[in-house]
Amino acid sequence: MAEPDRQRRLITLRAAAASAAAGCTLAGAGAVTTAVLAGPGPGFSAYVSEAGIAGSGHAPMYRIGVFALAAGLLLLAVALPPQLRVAAALLGAGSASTALSGAVTCSAGCPLPPFERATVADLVHGGASIAATAAVVLAMVAVTLCREAGGRLRRLSAVAATLALPLCAAIGLAMLLVGRSTLVGVLERVVLAIAVLWGLAAATTVGLAQQEEEATNAAGSPTSEGIDHRLPPL
Repeated sequence: MAEPDRQRRLITLRAAAASAAAGCTLAGAGAVTTAVLAGPGPGFSAYVSEAGIAGSGHAPMYRIGVFALAAGLLLLAVALPPQLRVAAALLGAGSASTALSGAVTCSAGCPLPPFERATVADLVHGGASIAATAAVVLAMVAVTLCREAGGRLRRLSAVAATLALPLCAAIGLAMLLVGRSTLVGVLERVVLAIAVLWGLAAATTVGLAQQEEEATNAAGSPTSEGIDHRLPPL
């Protein structure tokens, strides 16, 4: 009985982690979006990170949102089943990078090479943000390629990865060839929106799957008296 009890506890833990991941992701995305929309940045030509520049009136809200998103990624990693350990590791790395990008703020304008002069803090912040996005997109790919993952989660991840991968490549090329521009700003927002929506949908899908498994195990487990109360097949 010890092993079934342990399995039930793990399923319950993963279901709770999935629910918390969805909540943190939703709250974090809301806070960051509010800070970006309310900030004084120059529209879509500004990077999202400019809402968190030190001294900005909306920087605290932005950073709280980023930390909430980092927590959401970590909780989603905990919620994933054991067969998705590669995706979980990538989400853990993405969580750490997201937290670093929130802890290290960029200077005014968040300048990045090759067309702008960047400080060490700018490079650290920019590198952490890029690493976080890459880790999440690679996690989508890892889930898609794992045959042991549930069909709904694989399909969801396949769609998200198919959308995100070419957009990430386009951002990289635009940064190298054009630099700061409305094109880069729009593409950045679209990729981040895909990552957030995937995180929400993945957490919801995993949570529902864990709850279904928990209900199935509860219905199929015998009582302490050894009597099996499962209904006979119809």
